[in-house]
Amino acid sequence: MATKVYIVYYSMYGHVEKLAEEIKKGAASVEGVEATLWQVPETLQDEVLGKMSAPPKSDAPIITPNELADADGFVFGFPTRFGMMAAQFKAFLDATGGLWRTQQLAGKPAGIFYSTGSQGGGQETTALTAITQLVHHGMIFVPIGYTFGAGMFEMENIKGGSPYGAGTFAGDGSRQPTKLELEQAFHQGKYIATITKKLKGAAA
Repeated sequence: MATKVYIVYYSMYGHVEKLAEEIKKGAASVEGVEATLWQVPETLQDEVLGKMSAPPKSDAPIITPNELADADGFVFGFPTRFGMMAAQFKAFLDATGGLWRTQQLAGKPAGIFYSTGSQGGGQETTALTAITQLVHHGMIFVPIGYTFGAGMFEMENIKGGSPYGAGTFAGDGSRQPTKLELEQAFHQGKYIATITKKLKGAAA
């Protein structure tokens, strides 16, 4: 039976979505792993999103809390709002109380990726504060550490991400994830998928 890795994200302007797509490719590159992209529900009205110049959502399916129970591992992605995860993703996690009561996510590995507007916009605080959500579910936080190698020490070019997980900078919204940021996202997907597969095999 395939190891199921869910890449669950919220993206308003597409930056997190681009990272999610690369993470999926990385996870799917591991033999025996089935990687699936999911979006969390939008909480803003279309009229509000239009005023914010947000582009249309992708065709990735909207996930419901109970569907999380079907996965063996996760990579959760979201933009930053004042140094923490966006409210849309928090609202989704707030709806997972039933899974918490039955401990259906306990022991499952999960990673985190993110997008901020600037270098000081919360690349690490967003991940750090998001870990509390995993802890209360008993999930296993899987950081990438420095497994990305030399790419973690890039100093000549601006690069998002940290030992906590892959990341990108949106700037004023026009900046898109760079080749190096996308490579780091691919690495994260592959890394977490490999660990998830090992854990599932050990439990079998």
